[in-house]
Amino acid sequence: MKRLMLGNEAVARGLYEAGCRVISSYPGTPSTEISEYASKYEEIYAEWAPNEKVAAEVALGASFGGARSFCAMKHVGLNVAADPLFTSSYTGVNGGMIYTVADDPGMHSSQNEQDSRHYAVAAKLPMLEPSDSLECRDFIKEAYEISEKFDTPVLFRLSTRVSHSQSIVEEGPREEVPLKNYVKNPQKYVMMPAFAKSRHETVEQRLEALSRFAESTGLNRVEWASKKIGVICSGIAYQYVKEALGEQASILKLGLIHPLPQKLMQDFASQVDKLYVIEELDDVFETQVKKLGISCEGKALFTKLGEYSPQMIAKSILGQETEWVNFDEAVPARPPAMCPGCPHRGLYYVLSKLGVMVSGDIGCYTLGAAAPLNAMDSCVCMGASVSALHGFNKARNMPGQSVAVIGDSTFMHSGITGLINIGYNKGNSTVIILDNRITGMTGHQQNPTTGKTLKGEEVPQIQLEAVCRAAGINRVTVVDPYNVAQVEAILKEELASPQPSVIISRRPCVLLKSVRKQEPLFVDAKKCRTCKACLKIGCPAIHIEGGKAAIDPTLCVGCGLCASLCPFHAIGAQGGTKK
Repeated sequence: MKRLMLGNEAVARGLYEAGCRVISSYPGTPSTEISEYASKYEEIYAEWAPNEKVAAEVALGASFGGARSFCAMKHVGLNVAADPLFTSSYTGVNGGMIYTVADDPGMHSSQNEQDSRHYAVAAKLPMLEPSDSLECRDFIKEAYEISEKFDTPVLFRLSTRVSHSQSIVEEGPREEVPLKNYVKNPQKYVMMPAFAKSRHETVEQRLEALSRFAESTGLNRVEWASKKIGVICSGIAYQYVKEALGEQASILKLGLIHPLPQKLMQDFASQVDKLYVIEELDDVFETQVKKLGISCEGKALFTKLGEYSPQMIAKSILGQETEWVNFDEAVPARPPAMCPGCPHRGLYYVLSKLGVMVSGDIGCYTLGAAAPLNAMDSCVCMGASVSALHGFNKARNMPGQSVAVIGDSTFMHSGITGLINIGYNKGNSTVIILDNRITGMTGHQQNPTTGKTLKGEEVPQIQLEAVCRAAGINRVTVVDPYNVAQVEAILKEELASPQPSVIISRRPCVLLKSVRKQEPLFVDAKKCRTCKACLKIGCPAIHIEGGKAAIDPTLCVGCGLCASLCPFHAIGAQGGTKK
């Protein structure tokens, strides 16, 4: 059966058809849907791990056990998994193993724009990159063949546009790949120096063999057209080149993007009048091409920043300008914002009111940094809020004027170790765990605190209060972020304490289907004095209309936070003017 598939769904289909048995991942846009789609296949065991390092190690262990295994993450998640990644290059595999990493050019949902191709070079691992959904499915199958043929994990690179675009895929049957025998072999799998030295030699020999393979594999192909222009490209850039240049250029399309086919590139370059290397982000291919003594144009014409487009390529190579229609209307900006009724809003309102330094973390709650709340001072990476706060307070001795905020899933990911560090090293910091009972940022995935697995199975919930106390924190308090007065009182109390503390701000994400929405609130225009206190929380449902505050009933979920802040009692379920 043929049907349209997201790139991520096609990867999952490839895993199913290739006989994958074990998947362990951590959600991260744009890779999340791969594991969600794969979990629907009964033949595949699929799980959410607490973080990417654990996911990589689970998949590696499954490979040692003889199964075809897989883990997925976004580009910054590969940083977390880098430790097992590099050493698994030395151990090799038993069953085939794939690390999938989804880059995010343009930073649509990420804190940086790193190029994961550097990891393939540094770890000396093969890397494949598809350019559409069909290749996502087919390349996964090829990746397992390469993994088992060359005794290596394989890196599989996606990007936001490939992961989240759709193209036609024809479904095929599943190949039932039997478990490979497990044989005790410490010289291969125990990476202590005496054994690792000989494995490094194996890695170098394998890279040479892969380089020879790159010259002949169908993953790399030449598409001849006009030889006046030649282009070397891969992934989504290939689609842009095809659309922009059509038959005006010949293309060397790379599917195996490390190691690169040196002879194939030299042969291709020798047959075109002018060669371009078109690649989003860093000049990885261009550097390799120029090292071979091949003249080419690349980043001198194309930026290292953000995404490319067919229009950009047509302008840079052909000098063709795209016609645009401009409108004079000043359309107001629509920055991302926390949802109406978001439980984090009340907490951030209090933090903003008290003017404390807020060490922030990665999640939908990072939006608390935006106006009008302006309630975040820093945000680096998963778990950094807790560790960085400890360092900040050790440097400036400001425990009564600073806090860390971190989500429940992020706390389980990498916040626990930072909290242990605070307790162990006599810190005096206040950490606030924003427990909305789900992994909200990436679309409501389960985590160890929710009591459900990726496949929906009921399991014991990790109790955050117990974990925090076990980490050496004696002062642990739970508050309701809708109760602003309670949050302010507890926060002041903990900031004044000479001991480290944890405040758990607990209220389920308002978008969860299990959360009962209240009737929308309305503003009584006769009572409203336009003091704009309700606007200070930045709720998208509240606006000024006719000089008075008003609430959009299609957005309001009736959380009541605005009503608790109105000094004139103008907001409520009754007495307002319904538009």
